[in-house]
Amino acid sequence: MGRKLTKLIDVKSIVTLALTAVFAFLSITGKIMPEYFMEIFKLIIIFYFGSQVGKREALEGKETEKDESDNR
Repeated sequence: MGRKLTKLIDVKSIVTLALTAVFAFLSITGKIMPEYFMEIFKLIIIFYFGSQVGKREALEGKETEKDESDNR
């Protein structure tokens, strides 16, 4: 569990959570329209999860290359 918490507390995660909180606050207080909040929030979430998937695929690719070179 400690490792998962460490991964959660990286810069990208903190920025994502902070932006979500800020735009939620702005939407609740009426400074931006909820429609704008949803668009911005979708972009933030897509960026965050897209980068996580990309990082995971890169790690899996390195492991596959290592396995293939070990088999030779």
